[in-house]
Amino acid sequence: MTLSGAARRLVAPGSSPLRDRVVLVTGASSGIGEQTAYAAASRGATVLLVARRAEELAVVRDRVLGDGGRAAAYPCDLTDGAEVDALAGRVLDEHGAVHHLVNNAGRSIRRSLADSGDRFHDVERTMAINYFAPVRLTMALLPTMRDQGFGHVVNVLSWGVQIKAPRFSAYLASKSALDTWGRVLAREAHGDNVRVTNMRFGLVRTPMVAPTKAYDRLPMMSAQAAGRAVANVLEDRPASWSHPVGTLGEAANLVAAPVMDRVMHGLDRLPRR
Repeated sequence: MTLSGAARRLVAPGSSPLRDRVVLVTGASSGIGEQTAYAAASRGATVLLVARRAEELAVVRDRVLGDGGRAAAYPCDLTDGAEVDALAGRVLDEHGAVHHLVNNAGRSIRRSLADSGDRFHDVERTMAINYFAPVRLTMALLPTMRDQGFGHVVNVLSWGVQIKAPRFSAYLASKSALDTWGRVLAREAHGDNVRVTNMRFGLVRTPMVAPTKAYDRLPMMSAQAAGRAVANVLEDRPASWSHPVGTLGEAANLVAAPVMDRVMHGLDRLPRR
């Protein structure tokens, strides 16, 4: 599924497949995760909100409740394996099942490899939140999904995994790892009616992109539109969802790799901002 249509469709709560489903969203205190929570709750889902920032998470929960929705907040440091295991156990004890898991929490680092020689921790911390955390949480919830004969995992990724943009090596490597892991999971769990959707977003106006001032002049999807797109994907459960520019870049990398290498090298040599 591509961007067109998915972000525009509106569904009445009573007709949505999300009605009475349990949807767990990580990184739910702001940005895409926050807006996904509002969109899913408006369609009748019970949303379980996960993030490190307890106060911001409570604000999102209270807004859902104030709008007549159902929500519960679970502050958690997803880079702490013990906390992730405890989170999974708690939500299953309290809600019986998680039908949809949205792996949205993440960290982006914009830094060239030339400037990263003494910063291996950039690789470690992006892998910790962008790959190890969602994999661990998914594996903890997966047995229940398989037992109940229904499950859906949405991995919020970036078109960069298709374009292979310079200056994002640590970030895109972690997102690419999750992209591949998700496709393997989809094939292994297909017979249990567990689906996986890898969503490869373009630029979305969220706090994550704010530090990169060069993006200020570029068109971006709003966080609200992105949240609605995630909710649509939760309903439809497609195998993938991509921005058209990312799909075009992926094709160009396959059929004209040397040309794309030169183009991307030229972009990398532009003044840094």
